[in-house]
Amino acid sequence: MPATPAAFPDWSDAPEGWNWCAQDADGRWYWYRTEPVPGIGGGVWRSNSRNQQYAGQGAPNADWLESLRTRPGTAEAA
Repeated sequence: MPATPAAFPDWSDAPEGWNWCAQDADGRWYWYRTEPVPGIGGGVWRSNSRNQQYAGQGAPNADWLESLRTRPGTAEAA
């Protein structure tokens, strides 16, 4: 089942300048300071560890590749 916007963490909880959010297959959400890429083994998003921060736990998501979002109103979202 694909993630729905209502399942995403609230952008007001994201640190300033952390403009990406994505969910791993196990349901963990992370904020990212730099745009993450899918992990080579699958099931996870990757970025330098200093550029990712835990954002919460959701239900496991088989469609994790569809979960990457950009903070609304940023240049990256354009």
